[in-house]
Amino acid sequence: MSTCTFGANLQISKNAINPSCQKPDSCFFNGSTCKFCYISRRNTSLSFVSRKVDVKMSIRNGISCSASGSKDGLTYKDAGVDIDAGSELVRRIAKMAPGIGGFGGLFPHGDSYLVAGTDGVGTKLKLAFETGIHDTIGIDLVAMSVNDIITSGAKPLFFLDYYATSRLDVDLAEKVIKGIVDGCQQSDCALLGGETAEMPDFYANGEYDLSGFAVGIVKKESVINGKNISVGDVLIGLPSSGVHSNGFSLVRRVLARSGLSLKDKLPGESVTLGEALMAPTVIYVKQVLDIISKGGIKGIAHITGGGFTDNIPRVFPEGHGALIYNNSWPVPPVFKWIQKAGSIEDSEMKRTFNMGIGMVLVASKEAAERILNEGETAYRIGEVVSGEGVSYQ
Repeated sequence: MSTCTFGANLQISKNAINPSCQKPDSCFFNGSTCKFCYISRRNTSLSFVSRKVDVKMSIRNGISCSASGSKDGLTYKDAGVDIDAGSELVRRIAKMAPGIGGFGGLFPHGDSYLVAGTDGVGTKLKLAFETGIHDTIGIDLVAMSVNDIITSGAKPLFFLDYYATSRLDVDLAEKVIKGIVDGCQQSDCALLGGETAEMPDFYANGEYDLSGFAVGIVKKESVINGKNISVGDVLIGLPSSGVHSNGFSLVRRVLARSGLSLKDKLPGESVTLGEALMAPTVIYVKQVLDIISKGGIKGIAHITGGGFTDNIPRVFPEGHGALIYNNSWPVPPVFKWIQKAGSIEDSEMKRTFNMGIGMVLVASKEAAERILNEGETAYRIGEVVSGEGVSYQ
């Protein structure tokens, strides 16, 4: 579908082009041995994968996320997203494909790992249809995948997109693809191609759906896996631009309850609700890879659906938890409005939204001091402690 562009230094295996069977190295996850066969250029059976079900779950830590809002307060489940059902699906898939649960799927490739990720932008698309803002939603699409694969320390190589609609509006599609191109440029990766699917009567008139797929590469000795995380390590938070691309089912329910429109001003701010909510997801690739190159980073968590509660524990070894310092970073006004307008409890906010922190780095004390003094905005938001899960003080 998309115009193919090729970037420099694309390290692509010949086997990705010429189908063949082989036995690669042992898998990174769980030390299981992989056996696979490339079936075709289009469909490849991967040795181990990352699996996401809207809200990312930590199956290792057995986190339960049943809704627990106040009597009148909204929850994610009220908005139609059943986190427990998603968790159950991940548990069942884990029985068939052991090793899932990471932010990206790692595949042995010589002395490196190829790291793959896939995602969409959720019901943020509904707001794009309502606001008419289509030239940045592609940035969100790229961000959701590349931000996942850099948690392993991988440099994104290329990206592919899937654009589906009932009737192809070329001008509209061009706006969306422009955003994807922008996202790839921000990620320093190539838009390698994609697929346009025109499916009459499947989508509402004027609407479309998006998904994206990214592949990166990291040397085996440089992979970031959290194994060396220890008590006393520092949690560094990198600021988000707002809601990013998770939790919009709950956001839209809050909008309906508030009686405000996307054209109304965000209370106390100069921007409209639509502008605040449609701010594109931050792409952290260049910043995070630069930080990694200087050493001392032991683990990285992309804060998407599930918030701190579910995402941070995914990078910790057994017996380690996170202590988050309350009020250690500025919470963007849009989250304060969402919570107030929806009467949403703190715990529900923290496991649905990023609350202003889109990426969390687990760093040694020395690395943390360097990061905090380098000039780019970053916050010391907590520390690693003994135990499990996430606590706040």
